[in-house]
Amino acid sequence: MDLVGLLKSQFLCHLVFCYVFIASGLIINAIQLFTLLLWPINKQLFRKINCRLSYCVSSQLVMLLEWWSGTECVIHTDPQAYPKYGKENAIVVLNHKFEIDFLCGWSLAERFGVLGGSKVLAKKELAYVPIIGWMWYFTEMVFCTRKWEQDRKTVSKSLLHLRDYPEKYFFLIHCEGTRFTEKKHQISMQVAQAKGLPSLKYHLLPRTKGFAITVRSLRNVVSAVYDCTLNFRNNENPTLLGVLNGKKYHADLYVRRIPLEEVPEDEDECSAWLHKLYQEKDAFQEEYYRTGTFPETPMVPPRRPWTLINWLFWASLLLYPFFRFLVSMVSSGSSLTLASFVLVFFVASMGVRWMIGVTEIDKGSAYGNIDSKQKRSD
Repeated sequence: MDLVGLLKSQFLCHLVFCYVFIASGLIINAIQLFTLLLWPINKQLFRKINCRLSYCVSSQLVMLLEWWSGTECVIHTDPQAYPKYGKENAIVVLNHKFEIDFLCGWSLAERFGVLGGSKVLAKKELAYVPIIGWMWYFTEMVFCTRKWEQDRKTVSKSLLHLRDYPEKYFFLIHCEGTRFTEKKHQISMQVAQAKGLPSLKYHLLPRTKGFAITVRSLRNVVSAVYDCTLNFRNNENPTLLGVLNGKKYHADLYVRRIPLEEVPEDEDECSAWLHKLYQEKDAFQEEYYRTGTFPETPMVPPRRPWTLINWLFWASLLLYPFFRFLVSMVSSGSSLTLASFVLVFFVASMGVRWMIGVTEIDKGSAYGNIDSKQKRSD
């Protein structure tokens, strides 16, 4: 390991990133709270301001991927479709196999200049999580309970609110609902067999109702579905901890632009269309494992400097008073002060490990451990 790699793997560096992220995130959440005063006066101004505040938070995670880790992502796509990316609203359907696939989705949005306004379909519990969850609340993210009878109205209502959104956005959705594991895949294929659907080798059975209601609610506002299939070269198994340690990964992302007019309006037909899409995604993954590449022309969108500039701004604003406070604590010589410092350091360490742990695949959804009747309702 070289000197730079050794430096990136040190916990003190991780602690700095964690501190800047948490401190800046809470400051931004507080500012977002005050922007609520604008909602009854000028809703569109409220939205534009919160898009930029949201970017200040989410771009810090993208910065870790693109600048700290240096992870490369090659996009394989139709050159004729490429100029449209970032210039239109789109539903992005991304496979859900890797710990950092959500980061790759955010990186895609960042490369095309729509990260601040981009949306996800997220679990309702996340709305109560400080920083990310609160940020999402103010940017009108769409939350669901995964209980269809409750979600049918609430999700549709949230999506309809996005029809007059003033910023371009990608609506990122993982139709599989949870990350791929062998156990989940086995149970998912049992459901597929019971439904008479073709088996998938590299994906879980997609949950179609959320996708169908998204398409129906955003039709004539969203121009296309971007079918995105992600994989990593040389059988790399990327993790958030690896990114934090500065490990460089090499991603390939196959992006197909499908005009929304080609997606059926009828719910049953839309469901069948999505199942067919995942069978095609499975074939693309099969080809990737066989040949090491996806179809279409490989392209690398330029890395924009704004994620790095944003992090440097917050670091310069927050780190000096923080280190000055630490020096004053240590120099005081008080046993109680030193003990308090050690305790704070330990709590911070546990916090960093917890934030990383929640992204780990084996700590994901309990898909398959509940009654299969619920899954068959999708």
